[in-house]
Amino acid sequence: MILPSKHLPQDRALLTVGAAILLHLSHPVTVSALWEQMPRAVLDQKASRSMHYDGFVLALDLLFLIGAIDLRDGLLVRRAS
Repeated sequence: MILPSKHLPQDRALLTVGAAILLHLSHPVTVSALWEQMPRAVLDQKASRSMHYDGFVLALDLLFLIGAIDLRDGLLVRRAS
C-alpha cells in the first residue's frame, strides 16, 4: 500500500498521494481544507480507482511518521528539510 505493486497502481500508492499532498502544502492548513484544495485530478485518476478520504488520511499519517509534516495548533505544516 505504501509502494505501488502488481495489485496496486502507482496513483493509489501512499507515496504518490503523499508527494501530491506535499506539493499542495505550501502554507499551514487544516486537514479538511487541504482535502478540499487537492485537485480531483490527483485524487480521482480514474473513477473506478478514486482515492477516498481514508487513503488521503493514511498518506498524511505516512508523511507524519517520516517527519515530512507536523501538526501545530490544529494546522498541518510542512517541515523544512
